[in-house]
Amino acid sequence: MKITIALAQLNTHLGDVATNLDKHLDRIKEAHSQGADLLVFPELSLTGYVLQDLAPTVSHSPRVEDPVFKPLLEASQSLDLVVGFVDEDHRHRFFISAAYLSKGEVIHVHHKVYLPTYGLFDEGRFFAWGDSVQAFDTRFGRVGMLICEDFWHASPPYLLWLDGADLFLFSSASPGRGLGISPQLESARWVERINRAYASLFTSFVAHANRVGFEDGLHFWGGATIFDPNGELIVQGPYDEEALAVAEIDLNQLHRTRARLPLLRDERTSVVLRELTRIMDVKE
Repeated sequence: MKITIALAQLNTHLGDVATNLDKHLDRIKEAHSQGADLLVFPELSLTGYVLQDLAPTVSHSPRVEDPVFKPLLEASQSLDLVVGFVDEDHRHRFFISAAYLSKGEVIHVHHKVYLPTYGLFDEGRFFAWGDSVQAFDTRFGRVGMLICEDFWHASPPYLLWLDGADLFLFSSASPGRGLGISPQLESARWVERINRAYASLFTSFVAHANRVGFEDGLHFWGGATIFDPNGELIVQGPYDEEALAVAEIDLNQLHRTRARLPLLRDERTSVVLRELTRIMDVKE
């Protein structure tokens, strides 16, 4: 089975959901015209990143009754979508979130598990931590979604792999850091190495959509990528400009790679569970 994935490098407007929604709908039309089956937007693509006290004012519910999600769900009749937004639960906690939309339905919502609150990041002051990492079924097979800091930690991708994900969809608002002799930012080089490593370790497809532009002094660098189960780069978007990175992937590559490199077959999850239990017992 072959599918065409588009990754949107979007320059969002902080707190302006209406303008950002229009940009989403424009990118959806563009991706559809290029034959995309799935379009992935960056972290907090509907709201902008440095929200702080704005978070409660820009939250939206991923339901057809919601005025922002209604046109997105309608658009998902043509191609599947991953959109970034602020979700509010029934206890009025706010989450950095990503929703997978397909054929007019919300298939899955992921709440960001790891909230960086160090250096230039302050997410833990304004958002609640997600507490679930789960793969889910789509018309293209089993998929896992993570948001930015989630995939800087080894455990969430590992859990998705064990839960059956063959396609990892990563979205981020990754600020550029680490200028040096190379024209490539050190943060971009590090992210690309991590994504390539996950693709190789988990013999899976890894697609990463990162935003671009400037916001409250932060610089977002773009550089969207897709890696195949061999860790080979399939497509890369440009740095520092809005763009769609579009590529076709062949899911039959999963069979070819795993027949040669049966890491999934040989994974000893019972050992992992036993040793984690031992480590947690010692800590307590």
